[in-house]
Amino acid sequence: MRFVRKKLVQLLLVLLAVTFLSFFFLNLLPGNTAQVLCGAGGGPECVEQKTKELGLDKPLPVRYGEWLRDAVTGDLGASARNQQPVWEAIKQRMPVTIELLIYSQFIALAVSIPLAIIAAQRPGGIFDRVSTSVAFALLSVPNFILAIVLILIFAVNLGWFPATGYAEFFTDPIKNLHDLFLPALTLAVAEMAVYLRLLRTDLIATLQEDYIMMAKAKGLPSRRILLRHAFRPSTFSLVTVAGLNMGRLIGGTFIVEVIFAINGIGKYVVDSILARDYIPVQGGVVIIAVGYVLINFAVDMFYAVLDPRIRHARALA
Repeated sequence: MRFVRKKLVQLLLVLLAVTFLSFFFLNLLPGNTAQVLCGAGGGPECVEQKTKELGLDKPLPVRYGEWLRDAVTGDLGASARNQQPVWEAIKQRMPVTIELLIYSQFIALAVSIPLAIIAAQRPGGIFDRVSTSVAFALLSVPNFILAIVLILIFAVNLGWFPATGYAEFFTDPIKNLHDLFLPALTLAVAEMAVYLRLLRTDLIATLQEDYIMMAKAKGLPSRRILLRHAFRPSTFSLVTVAGLNMGRLIGGTFIVEVIFAINGIGKYVVDSILARDYIPVQGGVVIIAVGYVLINFAVDMFYAVLDPRIRHARALA
């Protein structure tokens, strides 16, 4: 319980810091929502009137305090462009963003774990060297470049996948997974390379432990030693990094959702930034921050389940 309370306090502090800093930096950007709503021919009178209507003439701490008071009750404000409540808009877009994150992690883990196990069996072998070189190469490719390359190859030239758009999951699950494969793969490639290198290194180190040598001396099959005795203790770092990467992947979805025209939270935030409609941006930042902290909390819990030493240490704390 002490650990949970500590994490909850950290959650509140992080949220306060993130929301205030995002509010502050958005206020520094040139132009404001009132100017956008009035347009080029609105004139100073229109801008002044809209500024008062939106409360933009109030001091920044006052506006932040009012926003925070409403956000605590679940009211994240409304878009100045169409008056749609921000929370309603985010709820509509959240499922596809979450699906994209889970889908990309599934691809990354499904590919990297078998490759890491094969590479760890013969360190320095041909497969190990080739996989290491490919992993480093993939890490150096930015998401937006990779997305364009994948679209050109698999959508434009081969026609295997759509370049933009997708079917709703509950309408046609198979087509949904097919349509979202390229965006998920774009996000997964860099993670795949990291997981491969991390698990390979940990597996090689674990295979040098005394209890593994003892198992080998007893004549246990190599596959059983690798999968049953070495794999689980080698996944601690992988679990931690995979959880932390979920937060980083949320940022990656911004670019991917825009390129592939996926109507998720990332595209919603980017569209709002371009329209200088800052209330939706603030709401999107809060949701992303909450998701990031909750994912880290879940990773800490799962880490304790995997490693009994951490669980006992926390129990004694």
